[in-house]
Amino acid sequence: MKLTSHSLREGQPVPERNAFGVPDPQTHMRFGDNYSPHLAWSGVPEGTRSLVLLCHDPDVPSEADDVNKEDREVPADLPRVDFFHWVLVDIPPDTHELEEGAFSREVTPKGKSGPEAPGGLRQGLNDFTNFLAGNPDMAGEYFGYDGPCPPWNDALLHHYVFTLYATDLERCPVDGKFTGQDVRQALSGHVLDRAAVTGTYTLNPKVKG
Repeated sequence: MKLTSHSLREGQPVPERNAFGVPDPQTHMRFGDNYSPHLAWSGVPEGTRSLVLLCHDPDVPSEADDVNKEDREVPADLPRVDFFHWVLVDIPPDTHELEEGAFSREVTPKGKSGPEAPGGLRQGLNDFTNFLAGNPDMAGEYFGYDGPCPPWNDALLHHYVFTLYATDLERCPVDGKFTGQDVRQALSGHVLDRAAVTGTYTLNPKVKG
């Protein structure tokens, strides 16, 4: 398969239009437009019964002690973990494109509903659900797409990997408030092919995007 995008270019910065947070000279970060990106694909293999889309950032700090703290920096050599930004399942095999903004067009404080999604698809919880759980103004269940918002004092450039999976599953075997990790486990042994596109992003003016 081949995955392409009008919104994203391989190895290039994710546009601010598609980001949850954008740079601000006074506050370090303000909310972005948070549009879900355009994605299109071709070469779906024979026998595909459904498609799955995951977006994750593998560069999230494993410890939050220094995250977004004045006069401190998250060191580049700190161990990193995955952070899921989008979990979309049950995409029909005859679908070949997702329009920009079809699944998100703004930051939604206190989360957004799911798992039902446009077109009869289903979306899982992204990891803003846990990240914002302690913030009284933002805490909630975040289903669907929410874009990049790495720590503004992180010395490491973050990468956002959008991966499309062709599967032999008519319906992804996850239910309720499922997560990206739940879907990864459910796909084991059922992937016929995959394709990915990766963008970069930083809120740290010292880090080149």
